[in-house]
Amino acid sequence: MRVTVSVVGEDTHEVDAATSDTYGDLLDALPYGPHEVSVLVDGRPVPEDAPVEADRVEVLRLVKGG
Repeated sequence: MRVTVSVVGEDTHEVDAATSDTYGDLLDALPYGPHEVSVLVDGRPVPEDAPVEADRVEVLRLVKGG
């Protein structure tokens, strides 16, 4: 399954996800770890260990330097 991963305020990535992949696995394609972001589906956070069921997710950085 092809999943569009949008990092809020930054860029968008296309990721190929296997049926056994979790939302946390989608972060492997990004330079952020699971403690730095929240994964959102339809604007709601999802557990990183939940299986991927959406074809579009948003990644919200929790801490950003300034």
